Amino acid sequence: MSTLLLAGVVALGSWAYLQHPKFGRLPSGERLATIERSPHYIDGEFQNLIDTPMLTEDRSTLSILFENWRSDSEGLRPDDNIPSVKTDLHALDVNEDIVIWLGHSSYYIQLSGRRFLIDPVFSIDAAPIPFANRAFAGTNPYTADDIPPIDYLLVTHDHWDHLDYPTINALKPQVGEVFTGLGVGAYFEKWGYDPELVHEGDWNDAFELKSGLALHVLPARHYSGRMLTRNRTIWIGFALESPERRLFFSGDSGYGPHFAEIGQRFDGFDLVSLDHGQYDPRWAYIHMTPEEAAEAAEDLGADTLLPAHVGKFSLAQHPWQEPFERITSASETRGYRLVTPIIGEPIWLDDSEQRFRAWWE
Repeated sequence: MSTLLLAGVVALGSWAYLQHPKFGRLPSGERLATIERSPHYIDGEFQNLIDTPMLTEDRSTLSILFENWRSDSEGLRPDDNIPSVKTDLHALDVNEDIVIWLGHSSYYIQLSGRRFLIDPVFSIDAAPIPFANRAFAGTNPYTADDIPPIDYLLVTHDHWDHLDYPTINALKPQVGEVFTGLGVGAYFEKWGYDPELVHEGDWNDAFELKSGLALHVLPARHYSGRMLTRNRTIWIGFALESPERRLFFSGDSGYGPHFAEIGQRFDGFDLVSLDHGQYDPRWAYIHMTPEEAAEAAEDLGADTLLPAHVGKFSLAQHPWQEPFERITSASETRGYRLVTPIIGEPIWLDDSEQRFRAWWE
């Protein structure tokens, strides 16, 4: 009887915890009807453009978590604080075209007099439970209060390290409009955003913005889902196109032919930011290695490559600084310029001579 009682208490507690708003809401109603009309939504799930098993080997996520728990964790996290600079974003001239990496896959961008924020995560944990995915010391210099009014908030997909409930909630008064992938708008609606200001796109959709800007929703090779339900919302990359320049942000993505197709469609990019951290042979199709990211940058016709999905969280079993070392080596003979700013350090898009130090050494 005591065992049954304990099991009941645990089940009830788990159910109650899952009602927290951070878990969001799955698409329903008209939003689900729109999703079901997508050519990429098949048999109740979004599908990648090419076959993409989430795991390379026939094994369970639980077995991988247990394997990681048993393995040596030395080097997965830095011993000292990650260096950063807290640029005063309010004081920046909005007419200066700038990209500022905020750690992992978060960016503050100024383009054609408009302000963008991509995948902002200012929480110390990017996981459903505390301490499960804790940010490196020194990587969270910014809070929502440090962010000026944002014209456009862009979110690539619903994973915890890209869609952070406390951050999104705190930013609500500063955000003009939201652009994200099909289904992800359900989270924003549950979290109190005006549905009229939340725009969802399928792969290859485009939106006309103010100041002559265009926003393109583009394919990625990944998956979605915050807990047990997967692929009910789409995962995307973004291209920002102004009269003067083009920028590309891959979101989370494995390597695939979509990069060359995007590069040919847009005739190259002034700057691309590509997922190249958290790679692992056990999930080789859903994140790129640094060498694959270097190849993707050339496929895209990039003038400048900015590393992404690195420097803040440890999700894979490689030393935290290894992605920076490998992308530096892989870029030595490539035709693009590699930029490696510290968190908060502006990249001035008009300055092609700007250089950055190997701060991870």
